[in-house]
Amino acid sequence: MQVSGLIVGFLPKLRQFLAAGIASLAAAGAVNATAIAPPAFSIIHAGHLLAIPGKAPVDKATIVVEQGKIKEIRPGYADAAALGLPADTRVIDLTSMFVMPGFIDLHVHLSGGAERGRDLNLREPTNYFTVVAYRSATAALMGGFTTVRDLGSEGYTVLGLRDAIRDGIVLGPRILAAGDPISPTNGHADNHNLREELLEAIPRRGVCNGADDCRRVVREAIRRGVDVVKVMATGGTLDEGDGGTGQQFTDEELKAIADTAHAFGRKVTAHAHAKAGIDACIRANFDSIEHAMWADEQTLKEMKAKGIWLVPTAATITYVGDTPEKVRNGPLKDLPEVSMQKVLKLGTQPRKLVTMAHKIGVGIALGTDAPLVPHGDNAMEMVTYVVDSGLTPMEALMTGTVNAAQAGGIKDVGTIAPGMAADIIAMAESPLDDIHAVMNVGFVMRGGIVAKTMGDKK
Repeated sequence: MQVSGLIVGFLPKLRQFLAAGIASLAAAGAVNATAIAPPAFSIIHAGHLLAIPGKAPVDKATIVVEQGKIKEIRPGYADAAALGLPADTRVIDLTSMFVMPGFIDLHVHLSGGAERGRDLNLREPTNYFTVVAYRSATAALMGGFTTVRDLGSEGYTVLGLRDAIRDGIVLGPRILAAGDPISPTNGHADNHNLREELLEAIPRRGVCNGADDCRRVVREAIRRGVDVVKVMATGGTLDEGDGGTGQQFTDEELKAIADTAHAFGRKVTAHAHAKAGIDACIRANFDSIEHAMWADEQTLKEMKAKGIWLVPTAATITYVGDTPEKVRNGPLKDLPEVSMQKVLKLGTQPRKLVTMAHKIGVGIALGTDAPLVPHGDNAMEMVTYVVDSGLTPMEALMTGTVNAAQAGGIKDVGTIAPGMAADIIAMAESPLDDIHAVMNVGFVMRGGIVAKTMGDKK
């Protein structure tokens, strides 16, 4: 009876306390709920402007930004009065800088890169990985990447971050997200080497078998809000499956996936290593191929003929290692041996692939597979294209701007032109003279918001 009396007396006080706390939080939220937004106008004075990669840069130009969009570009340095803008309009002095559109990375894994082991997803909630993704996205933005395409994160991990950035809750790059990749049972994006009870308990939203089941999974992914459909057409190097890197979805399944994605207005891209798997994706009319590691000349010619983009992720071996000794002593040194053997077969093949694709004329769009390339060092992919595969600096810059925008179907990025998003970066040196300049971006504007100025740390 005494315990019951205490509970009866305590509950009203608990309700009052909770009500007061909720009211306090609501009031605080109302005070601090201002979204991050661009100023009405900004003026940029660019010393050297590459407005459209692929065309010649110009010297001494003025870029007018209005509400996060490019309003106009004028020759010379115009001030607010000459532009008819308010006298207090901010003028950003980049007269000593090389100015160009923000970079685009079409293959990242933002929620990857946590430091506590391969089984971390079994021990931490998904919102832990949203915070990891935010850290990764911030690093990419500071490296000059104003748009990234996340090609594999569990559930709503990155979808929520994408929307928070869009709504101005936090600052970050523009994100296109694939959510859970589509994979066959025991495929590259399935779980491996766990007890059956655990395999059954862990959500596997992207796993499907048979054409009809794969149509269902794609439709459900689109219902969750994905921007692009990522498909594990073949095995992969880093999973713990022993099935190799050959084709794992059937032709019928791949066609069902591609047709369904296209019916809902989504691009569809394939993780594919083995030639047979790449060829199957070409037959199924995929929009792009990630890695394409063992594509031969015939396969690349067919990709060119169909306008299918290559996203080669070549810089991974710069960090992972391009010899057995480097791999076994590098960041992947603790891989299970079944995975290690698959990685060891890569050698310098990614660089050779880009060289061959470039000579054939396949469209190349930048993708890094970060965190295999550390988040923030994404621009190393362009360096690799020039140093190791024979692209010119201008061609390399195109892969990370106009090419990536076209390959990803992203309409308002990739160039600096009226009506485009004000995604603008600047470097102290010209990457047309030395491609390594892309690794030292000193200024970043994303959607008219200045995210980094000279002197800020990467």
